[in-house]
Amino acid sequence: MSSGIGANIRRERGRLGWSQARLAREVCRAAGVIGEPVGRQEVSRWETGKRKPREWLPFLAAALGVPVEVLTAPVAPSDPPLPTLADFLPAEDPLAPLSVRTGGRVGIGQVADMQQRVHGLRLADDVLAGGDLMRPALRELRKAVRIFREHSYTDVTGRQLLVQIGELAQIAGWIASDAGQHAEAERIYRLGLSAATQAEDRTLAGNLAGSLAYQLSNIGRVVEGLDLARAAFDGAGPDAPPKARALYLDRVAWSATKAGGTENAQHAMRALGEASEALNSDSGESEEPAYLYWVDAGELQVMESRVYTELRRPLRAVPLLREVLGKYDATHTRELALYLSWLAVAYADANEPEEAAATAERVIALSADVASERTAERVRVVLARLAEYADVPEVRAVLDSAA
Repeated sequence: MSSGIGANIRRERGRLGWSQARLAREVCRAAGVIGEPVGRQEVSRWETGKRKPREWLPFLAAALGVPVEVLTAPVAPSDPPLPTLADFLPAEDPLAPLSVRTGGRVGIGQVADMQQRVHGLRLADDVLAGGDLMRPALRELRKAVRIFREHSYTDVTGRQLLVQIGELAQIAGWIASDAGQHAEAERIYRLGLSAATQAEDRTLAGNLAGSLAYQLSNIGRVVEGLDLARAAFDGAGPDAPPKARALYLDRVAWSATKAGGTENAQHAMRALGEASEALNSDSGESEEPAYLYWVDAGELQVMESRVYTELRRPLRAVPLLREVLGKYDATHTRELALYLSWLAVAYADANEPEEAAATAERVIALSADVASERTAERVRVVLARLAEYADVPEVRAVLDSAA
């Protein structure tokens, strides 16, 4: 729980649209100190009430452009503020450079090489599963962090290194999550969120936070997942590229669906509509990060159909899923198995057990050689749903074969 001073600092920082790292730099500048004795972690401790700014208070006020009394004023009791991305950063900074850097100097060319390897991992993830990519992804991430901490570089290169660490953490976290390594994935996502925040790349921070929100919602931490999905969208801001806004709204829709309840279901429907509007506003003229290459109308349609399936509305889900799957690239085996699993459940909900059984057979066959915990979990979900129709011969055959 943040203190009165902490809540006031957080409010004034939000008014300026600054990150915690930006406020830390401005405080040091206002104090006229050399170096950065105040960092993002210290600002976080002030805002959460773990420490008091004490001698830094006048410089905080000067940096924020307010009298000291504004920061020390008591805060009236009210509903707790919605979480922001700063609430999900690591407690300590895993990217703090070493005081003595033993590595050589890094140039922008080495960062460009790293960028190519990161994108190569993304493309590999399109056709391979987490179990196949976990080792190379973690190896690349550790190497990137080591370069940032142990080597020297210019401010511009340092920021680009942070961006690449953030992008690498997003795909590495996604791969770890797909492999069922959820604790490791969460640690990686939070590391990436720290890197993106320090680089002041709000779009990238939103991508990392949205990915973690998706995992949290899928493993039963639905309240955290929805809070973080909302924070990811809000943190990215209205100037985020249209595809980014569409993706983050998709995450909100999914998290709201998993949270359950009529109000959240309505929230999910609104988010889906807003995601479609965001994507339709994309003129193709604005520059977008490479990691958004896969976001298109088909992917939004997939999420819409999955939401309808989770809400037990098969008459809407089945036509959408059949349309998407009719155009889907068969080389993307994992995604094909995942989307078919929702179709199987939707058929079962529509009281079409024979169609559900036939679809389930395809899911099981596709999943057999995929090293993905996500597909394995979806197979379990499909079989549990089919068990309600165990007296139907086609269903019985699938259940017996799986057993």
